[in-house]
Amino acid sequence: MPKNLRRTVTLVSMAALMAGLLTGCVTASATPGADDRPRVLTTFTVLADMARNVAGDHLEVESITKVGAEIHGYEPTPGDVAKAAEADLILDNGLNLEAWFAQFVESADVPHVVVSEGVDMIDITGDAYDGRPNPHAWMSPVNAQRYVANMVDAFSELAPEHADDFAANGEAYTAELQQIHEELVSELGALPENQRALVTCEGAFSYLARDAGLTEAYIWPVNAEQQATPQQIAATIEFVADNEVPAVFCESTVSDKPMQQVVDATGAEFGGVLYVDSLSEAEGPVPTYLDLLRHDTETILAALTGGAR
Repeated sequence: MPKNLRRTVTLVSMAALMAGLLTGCVTASATPGADDRPRVLTTFTVLADMARNVAGDHLEVESITKVGAEIHGYEPTPGDVAKAAEADLILDNGLNLEAWFAQFVESADVPHVVVSEGVDMIDITGDAYDGRPNPHAWMSPVNAQRYVANMVDAFSELAPEHADDFAANGEAYTAELQQIHEELVSELGALPENQRALVTCEGAFSYLARDAGLTEAYIWPVNAEQQATPQQIAATIEFVADNEVPAVFCESTVSDKPMQQVVDATGAEFGGVLYVDSLSEAEGPVPTYLDLLRHDTETILAALTGGAR
């Protein structure tokens, strides 16, 4: 849809954000020489990178959150609302990941697609989140293939003249995802069954663990302001000790101090930092989603099979 036909945003319930918009937000359509491709806005950087791989050069893709951001408790800015107003399509993960996303749906008359639609959900167990779907479905390369298929469909509807290219891009990207999955499963097969365990700070790897044949354990189920109670740490220590787990891990967006207590109590190695909610800067370790998957799988394999970093 041409930018001059984009629907404007209604900010009835967002007075605070309105003030910011009125004081100087300039939309892309008002900028000389602005990109005239259809604009796709995603809620976080992982989805943006996946979308760019499917879209190729046919769509402009941008993430609301920046690299390194914690997605769960993100607070949108007036600039974010302006971007939403200018979008032709918004992609979100769903599964209760972006609690803050509701205001975009309510205030912006822009189509949006939930890219996790169709995945086999896993419920969270424990704490206040018990029974809710675990939102981290993209951490499994198997589920990521469903994300890609949903993006291909959404982009083909948005720009049908490029549908063949979207399908071809999606097929090539899916093949890379499948290769990463198969390598992980193959390498893990050499481990004793009791040591095929993935122990992390946050329960963000439920889907990866299920699809790779790993038993998952974690200190807390979902990142929050208050984390790592003594009971949670004690339970993790017990699991690691009972199963002789060789290595444990923590995510890049949280402190690893609680997990270091597990290391001290059990003698397990600290296997390294894993990435989940955000990519890194271009010069960092995970500038793309495929880099993120490869980094995490290589880190996990190296630690669990005896090459802990």
